[in-house]
Amino acid sequence: MTAIEHRLLVHDGTFAVLAASGDIAGRTGALPADGLFRRDTRHLSRWQLTLDGAAPTVLVPARDDGHRLPSAAADELAEPEGSTGGGAVVLTAHGTREAPPACTVFREQAVVDGALTERIRVVSNQGTAAPIRLSLTVDADFADQTELRSPREEFTEPHRARSTVARPDGVEFHYRRGTSWHARTVVTADPAPAETADAEGPAGTAGAGPDGTARRLSWLLEPAPHTAVELRLCVRTLPHGTPDTAAPGPAEAPDPAAVRSELAAARHAFATAEPRPGLRTGRPELACACEQGLADLAGLCVTVPGPDGAPLRVPGAGAPWYPILFGRDALLTSFFALPYRPLLAEATLLALAATQDGEAEPGRIAEPGKILHELRHGELSAFGQLPHERSYGSVDSTPLFLVLLGAYTEQRGAAGAELARRLEPQARAAVRWMFDRGGLADLGYLACRPGEGGGDRSWKDSPGAICAADGTLPTGAVLVAEVQGYAYDALRRTAELARAVWGDPGYAGSLERAAAELRERFGADFWLPERGFPPLALEESGRKVDALASDAGHLLWSGILGQRRGETVGRRLLEPDFFSGWGVRTLAAGQAAYHPLSCHRGGIQPQDNALIALGLARYSLRAEAARLAEGLLAAAERSGHRLPQVLAGYAREDVPEPVPSAHGGAPRSWSAAAPLALLTALGR
Repeated sequence: MTAIEHRLLVHDGTFAVLAASGDIAGRTGALPADGLFRRDTRHLSRWQLTLDGAAPTVLVPARDDGHRLPSAAADELAEPEGSTGGGAVVLTAHGTREAPPACTVFREQAVVDGALTERIRVVSNQGTAAPIRLSLTVDADFADQTELRSPREEFTEPHRARSTVARPDGVEFHYRRGTSWHARTVVTADPAPAETADAEGPAGTAGAGPDGTARRLSWLLEPAPHTAVELRLCVRTLPHGTPDTAAPGPAEAPDPAAVRSELAAARHAFATAEPRPGLRTGRPELACACEQGLADLAGLCVTVPGPDGAPLRVPGAGAPWYPILFGRDALLTSFFALPYRPLLAEATLLALAATQDGEAEPGRIAEPGKILHELRHGELSAFGQLPHERSYGSVDSTPLFLVLLGAYTEQRGAAGAELARRLEPQARAAVRWMFDRGGLADLGYLACRPGEGGGDRSWKDSPGAICAADGTLPTGAVLVAEVQGYAYDALRRTAELARAVWGDPGYAGSLERAAAELRERFGADFWLPERGFPPLALEESGRKVDALASDAGHLLWSGILGQRRGETVGRRLLEPDFFSGWGVRTLAAGQAAYHPLSCHRGGIQPQDNALIALGLARYSLRAEAARLAEGLLAAAERSGHRLPQVLAGYAREDVPEPVPSAHGGAPRSWSAAAPLALLTALGR
């Protein structure tokens, strides 16, 4: 089994990574880690079918529909909501040319409402009755996703215990850590298994896994000649926090085909609801990319509580690693979708307002007024071994929150003004953070500060991403260029809210003056005269981090550059060292730091390019915006009109097909929404 044969099923933050056969083998040392996941926990680590003691042959894997995980390192993919990557998986028992297989097995699977549901049909191929022993080896290791994503890191888990409880219709798996953590997985079957026994550990090791919990459920099936028998199975996840009194009784497993149909209909309704962007452009390739992106967004949404506890549907960042609320990702995704699906922005703003921090806590990089970076639910976060249960380690989520609130208010009229009034306390707190803690008051700029928990980071958050042209890394606090543009736009938009909605012209005037001063200061400090381009960043000392990077395009989006410099930068981004023919590289080729397969030092990211396209349109560089869009849409067309998270930076003239990065997949939510930004930039 190769990694390319794995596929992903997603629904509302629950997802399954499965082999083409429908099995789960419990991979831990390579990506993608397979299993059934919910709330950062692997609730099913083995799900392996055998016929008469042997693994069957795959005749027809589930049709990939363009959603398979593309490589062993593809770690951030998601498939549309409720999809199984096609119809049934078709398997057979072993046979020969002279003695064809006695039966054929059809597996249909779906993920819905925190559960994996499966229907297995065993069809007799013979004219005489013959018994068939079908078995499923099942286990749940309850591993935290971080352990699987970073297998070389060691996390101690004292006082942990895994156990199983037999059920008449299946088996329950329990995981406890001390007395404060309890998660469960319940496997039920109809008809009930004829036998439940201990199973070998993974890869044939002795015993039932490290804690002796693996079980083999078996059925002795006797289909009549040329007829079928059927099994229905359901794997329900009960994460930590589910009341122990919610011990599930026998459950009727939903029909996977019905689940797929229902969720596909919901996804289609979201993608085609008015206003329907596909009907508003004369570019068919853009229409297809927009509708595919909307369908993907429908599947990537997750449910989180709002300020009053009511559930909200917001864009999750992506799966398998990020089916969670990520501040930066959700804000930019919602901004791209704002003209077409404004309720995403409303939900995102309310969800982030509900998680805005009110206290300083260095371990989580939390400070009063700061907007969330990442919301995690797993065991390691809950026990303080990771700072991610509520992490605030991004420098840009806070200004982007204000940018989106201002844009939403401007577009939505009375509804926008109502939300702006409701979120006035959170908006003012965000502004205070930018000045008091973010760096605007003492440094003149928002700063990425190193510290406990990794410190503040910009969107280019991989090691070494913020660097000089020769690869040298900055030291101390770093002032990243595009973040200053976000701050400028946030001040301007919030000033407009203060004047038009909050009735506070004095506050509006002070924010307008601060924005003008920031723009003037930025123009003096963030420019490389000999190159006619802004540096990627400044060190706190004022030394320029002189790499030429795509972040300059974000400055066009925010409007912090003057018209002449903006036009210069925009045209420069379409020169060959930046523009590969598929998109703008995150770092211009020809610099020592450039690497075509690096996410942030030479790869091509759709959401980055989407912001650049919006910026080009803002500076009336329509031809450049159209050229950029053509490259991205040509890349999307080659993968079912879906944009990946990252493309390699190879030039289109040298490599005539787009090369996906080894560390990227499709879709991430902001990649899915990128075509909507292109639609806006091109004026439809």
